[in-house]
Amino acid sequence: MWFAAPAGSRRQQPDSVYMAAPTMPQPSFLLANLKADSTTKPLLQRCQDLVKIIDEYPAKELHLIFPWLVESVFGSLDGVIMGWSLRLLHSRCNEYNVVLDFLNPSGPMMKLVYKLQAEEYKYEIPLNYLPGPVRACIQEGVLPDCPLFHNKLQFPPSGILTPNIALNPFEFFMFNFAYCLITPKVGSRSCTDSAYFVLVDMYLKYFLPSEGSVPPSDSRGSVTAPSPRPSSVSFAGYGVHSPSLLKHHIFHQPSVNADPAAQEIWRSETLLQMFVEVWLHHYSLEMYQKLQSPQVKEPFSPSEELVLVVRLLVKHLHAFSNSLKSEQVSPSPPAQSHAHTSPLEEFKRVVVQRFVQQKLYLFLQHCFGHWPLDASFRAVLETWLSFIQPWRYTGEKINPQPDQNRTIPDKWEPFIQENLLMYTRLFQGFLNRAVRMDLVNGKNALMVFRVAKVFSQPNLSEMIQRVEQLFLEPEHVLHHRQPRGYLTPSHGGSYLSSRQRVVTDMVFKVKSHVYALEGQDCQYTQMFGTELKSALIQIIAQARQTAKRISDHSTEMATSSSFLSWFGFSSFDPSSTFAGAEAEDSGESLKRTHEYLDKALENLCQIYKLNQGQLTQLMISVSSSQDEAQSKQLPDCIQEAGGAHPHRIINGQRRFDVQYQGDPELQPIRTYENALLVRLLYRLSYLLNQRLGGFMSALCSRPDFLGRLGRHYLTDPDATGRLRQSPMSRQVLERRRQPRLSLRPLASYRTLLLLLVFYMLGAVLSLGPLSTTALLLTGGLLFGVLMTLCGDKLKTH
Repeated sequence: MWFAAPAGSRRQQPDSVYMAAPTMPQPSFLLANLKADSTTKPLLQRCQDLVKIIDEYPAKELHLIFPWLVESVFGSLDGVIMGWSLRLLHSRCNEYNVVLDFLNPSGPMMKLVYKLQAEEYKYEIPLNYLPGPVRACIQEGVLPDCPLFHNKLQFPPSGILTPNIALNPFEFFMFNFAYCLITPKVGSRSCTDSAYFVLVDMYLKYFLPSEGSVPPSDSRGSVTAPSPRPSSVSFAGYGVHSPSLLKHHIFHQPSVNADPAAQEIWRSETLLQMFVEVWLHHYSLEMYQKLQSPQVKEPFSPSEELVLVVRLLVKHLHAFSNSLKSEQVSPSPPAQSHAHTSPLEEFKRVVVQRFVQQKLYLFLQHCFGHWPLDASFRAVLETWLSFIQPWRYTGEKINPQPDQNRTIPDKWEPFIQENLLMYTRLFQGFLNRAVRMDLVNGKNALMVFRVAKVFSQPNLSEMIQRVEQLFLEPEHVLHHRQPRGYLTPSHGGSYLSSRQRVVTDMVFKVKSHVYALEGQDCQYTQMFGTELKSALIQIIAQARQTAKRISDHSTEMATSSSFLSWFGFSSFDPSSTFAGAEAEDSGESLKRTHEYLDKALENLCQIYKLNQGQLTQLMISVSSSQDEAQSKQLPDCIQEAGGAHPHRIINGQRRFDVQYQGDPELQPIRTYENALLVRLLYRLSYLLNQRLGGFMSALCSRPDFLGRLGRHYLTDPDATGRLRQSPMSRQVLERRRQPRLSLRPLASYRTLLLLLVFYMLGAVLSLGPLSTTALLLTGGLLFGVLMTLCGDKLKTH
């Protein structure tokens, strides 16, 4: 069967939890000593000991410690053992350089891997740790699309139900290294200076070099590539492209007289496949379609840290692919173009489309649809923007123009043809997120600005539109495809027929790409359709006007809150905020938000070829729907393709009139109040109200002047209307209406400043503290008497 292990593999009984051996080997005293040292010696000394052991001990002994060593470095696959915590180890840590020296691509650990690789040892991984789609294929008896897992299935002894995958030392090492990133870790942070992030960068530059070739492995003896695939196995399905794009030696076909580079290219391919499978291959096309239902539970939820590492991978793969020699990029018949091409150069030619495209597309689709609506989505956004801009990673540094003015050459149109959905479908996915985002928030507005800026690069929108038209060509075009051979004018052909054939091939390429990623029954929505254009511009225009209203409101409030407000002559409440404004959305932040949205609108006009008159007409239609009377109504929703969204609520164009309805004494402590005084005065007020509550109630119930004076000081005349609308129970409402003493105003910094000023004035007038206090109390009493006597007349006026 296809999944049987190679019959002649050597030493497949390692003493480790990764493989169920039929016979128990002799205990390793070396392993026992290393386990004992791991709990007593510091990391530096342990690494020094391991360097000596790797140099001096034979492969037979090292074979027994390898699984334990890998687990002690990267942690266990189930996350129970933390290992060396590479994701938490930063450049400020003392052990940072020690770990990098030990694990770098030419370091002692990799030397151990090559030493074991030469002996063809095998190490097993439980099937349940493989990516979901791969695991499902194996369980169903279907050949996985990735050749990395072919001929690797090991049936365990009787009594054990879960089969294992047997990997060679290099594959086993890279699987554990890659899996370390997706294992849940306590306290893990999204940081690009961690030891793990730096090691990923090292491995990519070493095994996928943009310049030169992959360095030969440094080990005693020759390192053999993995076992070849059976000749009957076809890999046409892998990556959705034709197998003729790669020569056989790329896929580990052995040859006695093969180029030495062909013997080394398997490490580059293995590393890339392992990274892509472990990090990205969690969603098949069928699984992705099921995930569109909100009732389906996500099988895997990527972290921001994973997305940052994926972006590093995407950027490096573009640089790796773009380092292909220019004479090999030009299209020509395969027999001519590939005759003298090295395996590494052929690998560069197809690396993005064959190994990454489909899995990355489904990965980004899932993130666009399920990622929280917060600023952490910026990592996903930048990963997407990095992929769709391969021209940024060409290595050209000759007088680079600003991104906004750099014309994208037409030579990149084939890349867009092969990745159309990466541009159009994910652009629509971002629009669906923008509908739900608070674009008044500066971080969200920046993301919209970034997308609009990228797509407004000169010639990019024109190329996308041309490729869209290729996909929209009628189906009958494919039925008249000519044979693959070219007919030049000298052989009875014509330039016109050659031109038609090129267009037909492009149509076929685009349609094949779309159907491979979305299925034959996909419903394609044009990126340059009228609905998409109008919806996006309206969203940005509305958010821009909302940001301006909030900014103007904040400016007016700041102006009215002058020095007189300290003396109680201003009606501005510092605790009040405009609906839709957050703490960070004020001042300079709102100004930047307005600039981001202005630039985004300008860029979108360039993308969709809108003139100023068309934009002005659209803005007028938006403004007419935002009058102040409507803003007081209940929030409404707009109907989008994916359902109704609370678009106007989020952007602050519809809002509830929210007021605090609870106990005024229990409001959150304000920034203009002293927290310690608030708590102390609340306790004092509570005690006084408990002891004098009956007296205050009797006083306020009197119909004479004293009763009116008591009600002025001990009750809130506006509380009755507010409490009537409160959802509190009737008993609680009755308690709130009872007279009580409130000392909380004394905790305000404004009140404290006023008291300080009065006491300083009393000291200037040679008045003691008691005299000044008496004057203040007398003044307060006279003011209350005056307000009580004139209250009815003031209310009438």
